[in-house]
Amino acid sequence: SRMLALVLLALLLGHAGCPNTEPLNESDQEPLFRGADRYDFAIVIPAGAMECFWQFAHQGGNFFFSYEVQRATGIGNNRNILATARDPNGFQLGISQHMRGQINFVTKETGFYQLCLDNQHNRFGFIQVYLNFGVYYEGSNMENEQLEERKKLNDTLEAIRFSIRKLQIRILHMWRFYNFARMRKGSDFFLQESNYNYVNWWSMAQSCVIVLSGVLQLYFLKRLFNVQSPSRQRC
Repeated sequence: SRMLALVLLALLLGHAGCPNTEPLNESDQEPLFRGADRYDFAIVIPAGAMECFWQFAHQGGNFFFSYEVQRATGIGNNRNILATARDPNGFQLGISQHMRGQINFVTKETGFYQLCLDNQHNRFGFIQVYLNFGVYYEGSNMENEQLEERKKLNDTLEAIRFSIRKLQIRILHMWRFYNFARMRKGSDFFLQESNYNYVNWWSMAQSCVIVLSGVLQLYFLKRLFNVQSPSRQRC
């Protein structure tokens, strides 16, 4: 009876199938929806660990991925990190192994693209990384852009839509440059805070050494003039 139940469960699962993540269009003539998904956030990666993210993109999109290490802890304070990008088939599209870097490419096929950050250089402390990645779509080819623009100028509505699309692309690039500035500002803030704490602790240690050396000098100087009286008096 147990085997029969397992066989029935397998038949039901096979008949139900897996849900498709792609939206189904009612008409084949309708193009696939193409959004401009983008993300920016900071993440803490433990020592010797690796974090991966998956971003969905359609074919023909412009994929951008930028990062910057804001702070690092540990003995060596190594701020370098290994960043890689792979396509839906697992092939590597780009690699960066520095404190900050960018990986940009054009998506060749539709699917989930993998982004990984490996903290293999810092095995005794965590690092905080600021990420900015996403995908946007230009729409038309650059070669036929002028011809299409002339055709669209004849229709007021199409011209307005085309202008709005160009404005959205330019706003996206402004947003990217703004995030670059946020990366640098955050990294400079943590570096300044680390240097401030380092200067304070080093000054405190030097002050303790100076006070201790003064006390020791006074102690040994006092011993030089300390004359011990003889235990027996001479006649």
